[in-house]
Amino acid sequence: MKSILQSVVIAFAMYSKIPMPSIEWEVKNMRYAMSFFPFVGIVIGALACAWYYIVSTFGISPVLSAGVFTVLPVLITGGIHMDGFLDTIDALSSNQSMDKKIEILSDSNAGAFAVIYGIVYMVLTFSFWHEIGGRTILIVALGFVLSRSLSALSVVSFRKAKKTGLASLFSDAAVSRNVRISNIVMIVLSGAAMVAINPVLGIIALCAAFLVFAYFRYIAYKSFGGITGDLCGYFLQLCELAILICVVGGNMICF
Repeated sequence: MKSILQSVVIAFAMYSKIPMPSIEWEVKNMRYAMSFFPFVGIVIGALACAWYYIVSTFGISPVLSAGVFTVLPVLITGGIHMDGFLDTIDALSSNQSMDKKIEILSDSNAGAFAVIYGIVYMVLTFSFWHEIGGRTILIVALGFVLSRSLSALSVVSFRKAKKTGLASLFSDAAVSRNVRISNIVMIVLSGAAMVAINPVLGIIALCAAFLVFAYFRYIAYKSFGGITGDLCGYFLQLCELAILICVVGGNMICF
């Protein structure tokens, strides 16, 4: 029981800025950390829903509303996944060899493509949050859980590009079978909830998430020889954006 609670602390300490008790990062404490990674998504989704309630209750302007929605995940996570997204963009845009691309992932300097695509990402996110409405917020909020469940599943299931880094660290420490099962359960639960809220938009969201997941595996293996922590961040950001765009866009077209 103690190791499970410590895994919760490590998951939130690593992947959020929510204050956590200080504990030793040992293998036994990290066994189930990836099982609790989706719980960070639950917190973000709950805060997004709470903000939507405040916006609806007090008539806050759509621009301010969208601005808060856009920065909320970054503030909660400390930008760790966005950092991976930007590093991966630089690596993919370099057109270098596989080894050089992996090296670029570790470069702390942001290249021109990272800046450009970072701006594009935030503008798209802001624009589609601006159009959020009705129960679509619930489906998008569940997307924060789904994206993290898929990301955690990849950590214990996909080949690693290198033997060092966060992906390898958490993969090596994890009880793979238990972590895999727990995240599959979270995927099923979040997916079922999406479909229950709105069958059409729920299925659209799931299709978007799984298509991005398939692309993530393809590009990771083809360009890097496997996944890394940065690539998992790249996937997570793309997955959340795809769900947001497809759900809001689907709501505009279908309803």
